[in-house]
Amino acid sequence: MTREEFEELVAESLDRIPPELTRLMDNVAVFVEDEPPAEDPELLGLYEGTPLTDRGEWYAGVLPDRITIYRGPTLRMCATREDVVAETEVTVVHEIAHHFGIDDERLHALGYG
Repeated sequence: MTREEFEELVAESLDRIPPELTRLMDNVAVFVEDEPPAEDPELLGLYEGTPLTDRGEWYAGVLPDRITIYRGPTLRMCATREDVVAETEVTVVHEIAHHFGIDDERLHALGYG
């Protein structure tokens, strides 16, 4: 799968997030990278920033939070295009949930592990 096709899958996953949630997202950007950091080669996605639940009056003038979805590990772990579509959607939802302050333990319990 080309990078362009994968980026389109990420965009489609973002489009499937309910509008009432996307309206609440604030100061966050989503990126696609081919590979994660060398120290975590199987990482599918990464949220970097300050979750909405941790922001206070001090939160102003900061760079956007960053969600990165990694193409390489996703393609390596999936056998079919359908698997890639499903895993990409789970990863996008997982990382957006971190933006809303939901931790990994709760995400795993909800099936977004």
